[in-house]
Amino acid sequence: MANFGTWVHTRRKGRLIGKDCDGRCYYESTGPARRGGGVDRPERWVIYLKGEDPSAVPAEWWGWLHHTMDAPIPQEERKPWQLPHQPNLTGTAQAYRPAGSPYKTGQHPPATGDYESWSPEA
Repeated sequence: MANFGTWVHTRRKGRLIGKDCDGRCYYESTGPARRGGGVDRPERWVIYLKGEDPSAVPAEWWGWLHHTMDAPIPQEERKPWQLPHQPNLTGTAQAYRPAGSPYKTGQHPPATGDYESWSPEA
């Protein structure tokens, strides 16, 4: 969800490159922009959906955004074993909670008696 300034900049200086499977739009500037190291390359950006953070960008578009690839990986080139992209769920109710974690049950698991504290020889 773009604010008014981003919308104006995108309309004036952006060219739509593509959309991902969730509907985020990816743009590239129509003219070169000077970046660090003296390299002239076009500016690239994404218009997120409402309430998203940058972890929502799928891997096939992340490389393109960061200038490590010239084009995003086409969806049909994905391997059958590759799972669909999921944004970072840390801090949400859907976050991964391993077995034995106090966050999973809300209680600390009881001690098993297999721990022996160390003390230095005096």
